Amino acid sequence: MRVLVVVEGTHDIKFLRRISALLHSAHPALPDLAAMERNRELIFLPISGHPQAWIRRLSPLNLPEFHLYDREQSPVTEQRLETVDRINQRSRCRGMLTQKRSLENYLHPHSIQVITDVPLEFDDHACVATLAAQQVFESSHGKSAWQRLTRRAQVRLTNRAKHWLNTSAVEEMTVPLLQERDPDGEIISWLETIRQLAETA
Repeated sequence: MRVLVVVEGTHDIKFLRRISALLHSAHPALPDLAAMERNRELIFLPISGHPQAWIRRLSPLNLPEFHLYDREQSPVTEQRLETVDRINQRSRCRGMLTQKRSLENYLHPHSIQVITDVPLEFDDHACVATLAAQQVFESSHGKSAWQRLTRRAQVRLTNRAKHWLNTSAVEEMTVPLLQERDPDGEIISWLETIRQLAETA
């Protein structure tokens, strides 16, 4: 075990495993996080929210740490920026906040449509999982059907969408589609940082 990758939940792990494999195939210098995990060079740690509680909790392990948190919306964004700043003050630790709301926002609508046969439009700040769940549900149950669902049913369908967005839809991504959604190479910068941290272990 050489580097800890701290994320909010298991869906983030699914996304990062798959998108890093895609980028590694095109740019072998970039790490394949799933391969690193299999080789015991990396461990993912899903913390289920509350990033501020993990600022120093892992320091006794004396391992390099990479923290990646969703931007979400204000005031959560400001709290997380402060958390990231504090993480970055520690030796061999890097914290980053996504520029987009969440990892699903880096998906290309084409990769989603291949899976659902439903066109989906969204920006960097939309809750993609909820939009996808609603569009897919209404495509088979009619317009406004989503509004008649209970809150609990909406949450269940959104969670189901988060699963296939971070697995099947990511697997439909290509490097050109990713470049279109992430022209600044933000995901590449995360992977390069993880590689650099692993080399300090």
